[in-house]
Amino acid sequence: MTDPTAFLGLRTAKYSAADLAAAREWYRRVLGYGPYFDEPFYVGFNVGGYELGIVPEEGAALDRPESGGLAYWGVADADAAYARLLGLGAAGHEAIADVGGGIRIGAVRDPFGNILGIIENPAFRLPGQE
Repeated sequence: MTDPTAFLGLRTAKYSAADLAAAREWYRRVLGYGPYFDEPFYVGFNVGGYELGIVPEEGAALDRPESGGLAYWGVADADAAYARLLGLGAAGHEAIADVGGGIRIGAVRDPFGNILGIIENPAFRLPGQE
């Protein structure tokens, strides 16, 4: 029997924005599709079976600390994804770096102050990508 308290895997990475409508549209452009859940209190995107959620936060600062943790979203090409995010209006936060084993990570700050990590990891593949 499975331990009912065991972690089952990542489900949701939650971000906040003072302007929820603008954040929804920016992430729609980043992802190339709209949210599956869209309410005034929460916008949720299904990203490869995981959720990227955005909540409205009236005083969400544009220059927030990283102290709350950082989610890294998988990409096939870290350099290309980083450049694309910058082209869509994100600001560089953590330049792409090789951390060993073919793993490359970096992070940007979205236009709403959230830190969005990206990771190219050859060990992690979705089913059918082997």
